[in-house]
Amino acid sequence: MRLILLVTICYLFISTIIINRLKGQELKQDTLYELPSASVRAYLNTQPYLELTSSVGLVTNDLLKLQQGNTLLPALNTIPGVRMEERSPGSYRLSIRGSLLRSPFGVRNIKIYLDEIPLTDAGGNTYLNALDPSAIHNLTILKGPDGSLFGANSGGVVLITPQGAQNDTSSHGMIGVSAGSYGLYQQQISSNIRVSPTYSFGLNYAYQRSDGYRENTANKRHYLQTVQRFKYSQGNEIRFLGLYSTMGYRTPGGLTEAQYLENPKQARPAAGPNPGASEQQAAIYNNTLLGGLVHEAKLNNHFKHVISVFGSYTDFKNPFITNYEKRYEQNIGFRSYLNYEHNENQHFAWGANAGIEWQQNKADILNYDNIKGNTGNEQAGDALKNHQHFYFMRLSANIIKRINIETALSLNYYNYSYKNLFPESSLAYQKISFNPAWMPRFAISYLVTPNFSWRGSVGKGFSPATSAEVRPSDNVINTALQPETGWNKETGFRWQSNNNRFQIDASVFAYRMQNAIVRLSNEDGAEFFTNAGGVKQSGVEAAASAWVIQPQNNFFIRGLQLATNVTWSHFRFSDYVDNGNNYSGNKLTGVPEKVIVSSAHFLLPNGFSLYAQHNYTSSIPLNDVNNLFASSYHLVQTKIRWDTKLYQQYRLSLYAGIDNLLNKRYSLGNDINAFGGRYFNAAMPRNYYLGLNISI
Repeated sequence: MRLILLVTICYLFISTIIINRLKGQELKQDTLYELPSASVRAYLNTQPYLELTSSVGLVTNDLLKLQQGNTLLPALNTIPGVRMEERSPGSYRLSIRGSLLRSPFGVRNIKIYLDEIPLTDAGGNTYLNALDPSAIHNLTILKGPDGSLFGANSGGVVLITPQGAQNDTSSHGMIGVSAGSYGLYQQQISSNIRVSPTYSFGLNYAYQRSDGYRENTANKRHYLQTVQRFKYSQGNEIRFLGLYSTMGYRTPGGLTEAQYLENPKQARPAAGPNPGASEQQAAIYNNTLLGGLVHEAKLNNHFKHVISVFGSYTDFKNPFITNYEKRYEQNIGFRSYLNYEHNENQHFAWGANAGIEWQQNKADILNYDNIKGNTGNEQAGDALKNHQHFYFMRLSANIIKRINIETALSLNYYNYSYKNLFPESSLAYQKISFNPAWMPRFAISYLVTPNFSWRGSVGKGFSPATSAEVRPSDNVINTALQPETGWNKETGFRWQSNNNRFQIDASVFAYRMQNAIVRLSNEDGAEFFTNAGGVKQSGVEAAASAWVIQPQNNFFIRGLQLATNVTWSHFRFSDYVDNGNNYSGNKLTGVPEKVIVSSAHFLLPNGFSLYAQHNYTSSIPLNDVNNLFASSYHLVQTKIRWDTKLYQQYRLSLYAGIDNLLNKRYSLGNDINAFGGRYFNAAMPRNYYLGLNISI
């Protein structure tokens, strides 16, 4: 710990000297209270927010600053239709419009990009928890199946802008430290340094640890990220993105309802022949290295070419109740596309995009007996190779600066191969291929007035099983799993006031999924997956925000922003029969029907501000038969902050907050369809944190 603090202080000192020399004592203007942006980068280029043809959620840098800072969960949960869960500290699940249906842990059905580099590998897995929130500048979330430009997904797409890749060209740096209940400690250092008009780089380092609320929930993570940018000529740039994440967190396991009510702090106890989670030292350890180069070239006033090449390596270990799993994963790929824009005619502008993305993943998955956190005898070992690539194209047109029309299409190829390593080895890989899948999308938006727009879209989703589902923790390769497919239809509207002070965004959608993949578990707690038939997903999503009092320098309340986000999900199995049990008509497992997230942000005198957020989540079905539900809950979080200047060139921020202010007992990450009724993972009761940031 002392070494980490020493390195942090030295880094800040060096960064301060460099930044001062480059900036000439210029202080970066605080942008925390600027009004919302009117433009969004969503489909390979920046578009006016009102004219977007799809449902989009924005997690801005301002919103991230209002949260605790050690997790993305509360910020992402402000977006209607998006749900992030935490089974234990470090163990997250992310869903868009109900994709928790097939999410044992992590991310499923969603394609995630870090700049122009896919964080989702060729096997469909995404290690989102490897990232540190402080290294993220903002996120753009495209809701609903959107494979026309981004390949296989049936839930949506998340586009992450890392720190150092944003358009801010000034030099700045920051050091932060925070601590909280249950042994929470976090520190972070970051800098973005513009060395010359052509070269700049960003560097982020973060360390985080916690003992956790429940037994067997300690966690620790080191994270290092860099973005190097070289603008070698006007409109031409090479970027390098690299990150290394090493983390480990204990997994307490699910509890039955009786255990959860009796003692929510306990880890999964021994049951029958199986020992408990603490005895087996159940945990996950993940070391991930990712790197890639991005080249953007402006060929002329109309054409732009972008290409990225990337690779990653993951060393993953998971001592579980019944086995000790090791995975060694390698992923390589490239993405390339050409943009054309023709904007000379003020009454008719149009553009086109065309490209290809290719990825290949190789994973050795090895299972051994777990002897109290140590490997024992061999159980099963397999090698998997995943290959996917897709071609995509998009045409867009703007007519009389009011009507936007988009049509896009992708052709997706996917296959995987496997062979046994032990106890019996096979010499040759066996290949499973799927028919090429077309994913079309057609969308339109109409600017009814300069401040009000209507939109509508139709698109197809396609999502094959991930490698973690083809070869799950029961150690059996399931070659029978078929890809999920379906058509999504939706419509919506947006309204903004002239100065963006008030905003409303609402949408209604209907998605009809076929071959939905669901999670089941056996008596040992090992998971496996099957196709459940059809699912009907209809919903309403709405978001509204208003600066009721615009930021100003008079009165006690210097500014007040209110926001409310509503999600209503009518998700039902439409054709699902399993082992003679007919679940058709039942509610979709793991998805709450109603979620309402509201917030209030007060600006106060002398640099003080107060932020409060309330989350209401209705009851959640825990199994396909719908005979047990997790109770609804109200979650309240608050944060107070004080910003002031130090020595002309520094800015000091002190903050303190309370999570779960009402001290509610709730389960934030349920194990759906868990054998033996072990559904519940208790979240923390009321807990506290405080911290400080020094920036320049």
